[in-house]
Amino acid sequence: MLNVRMNNSKITIYVVSCWIFVAFGGLMFGYDIGISGGVSVMDDFLIKFFTHVYQTKLHAKENNYCKYDNWLLQLFTSSLYISALFVSFFASKAATKLGRKITILIASIFFIVGAVLSAVAENKLMLIFQKPLLN
Repeated sequence: MLNVRMNNSKITIYVVSCWIFVAFGGLMFGYDIGISGGVSVMDDFLIKFFTHVYQTKLHAKENNYCKYDNWLLQLFTSSLYISALFVSFFASKAATKLGRKITILIASIFFIVGAVLSAVAENKLMLIFQKPLLN
């Protein structure tokens, strides 16, 4: 038989606030993934950063795979996944050594810096390499 120890902790406003705060982290990550996928098919975005893809899109038949076939555009949409994979290896160690509060604060700072860099991106490399900061 399993030896289960019951914890007599209480659900307080602070605990519920922490749950909501953590849930927003997942919500922001999902939102960023959805936005980057949607933005990558917008004409204004393609004209500014991926002119060749935009030209191909104008002359393509109804085959979405072929008109968005560009490795840099694919790197843009997948850079958030790649950064999440990379950072996940270090997040638990950072939380153990620095504490969860400091780790979340540092992650929030990276998110804000990434959002600002995303807003002022002027070229493809700046656009692609700032996205991992959003994670």
